[in-house]
Amino acid sequence: MELKLGWLYPKLMSTYGDRGNVICLQQRCQWRGIEASIVELDRESNANAFQTVDIIVGGGAQDRQQEIVMRDLQGAKAQAMREAIDGGTPGVFTCGSPQLLGHYYEPALGQRIEGLGILDLVSKHPGLEAKRCIGNVVFEIAASPLAEELQEMLQTPATIVGFENHGGRTYLGDVSPLGKVIQGYGNNGEDGTEGAFYRNAIATYSHGPLLPKNPFLADWLLQTALKRKYNRAIALQPLDDSLAMQARFAMFKRLNLLNLLKTP
Repeated sequence: MELKLGWLYPKLMSTYGDRGNVICLQQRCQWRGIEASIVELDRESNANAFQTVDIIVGGGAQDRQQEIVMRDLQGAKAQAMREAIDGGTPGVFTCGSPQLLGHYYEPALGQRIEGLGILDLVSKHPGLEAKRCIGNVVFEIAASPLAEELQEMLQTPATIVGFENHGGRTYLGDVSPLGKVIQGYGNNGEDGTEGAFYRNAIATYSHGPLLPKNPFLADWLLQTALKRKYNRAIALQPLDDSLAMQARFAMFKRLNLLNLLKTP
């Protein structure tokens, strides 16, 4: 078996260690004997490249880099991206990437950056004097069917731990929030939501990187991609995630949230 991992604009959008999500997916494939190749989806890529990948990974970016990306992600490329996500291609999009998938992002300085409109959300920076949303973030997955599928995998509700650092605030329209905030700011520090979930696309402000801290989420992406590609359910070989679980234990202990850590 093989999977192609599409890495969205890696030179421009990989803030706060987000490249770790790509490394995590590739390594968890290799440990299981699944061939995983990385396809860089960048300014040199054509629209067809967006349609050949099995998983899309997008990271965060500063406002300037984000504007460069949006100038390039137009026309046939934008249409290919929409078709991939609408068609159920799984993906994980962090910080700046969800803003690109929404309707627009209003930076603290400069003009509004128009998004692809795939996700019904908008993002706004409240101004240079506004406090950034920084710190560890913990949230419980709430979006369906992701929450149910992860609970079946883990035999307990899935709780995510990550790190957020964003000035923009995101407001959801007709799209499911990814999770319910337990600690941290989440989308905007106001409504208790974190991220968004659409088809098989995970949008979140959680850096860290996200997947090594929550390896079950990486396995959900891999299982979903394999099922779509090979038209059958494929059970992944269990891996020794004891180090990741120890790291999660240490973080939940630091945050006084050990009562939430029920994953095996």
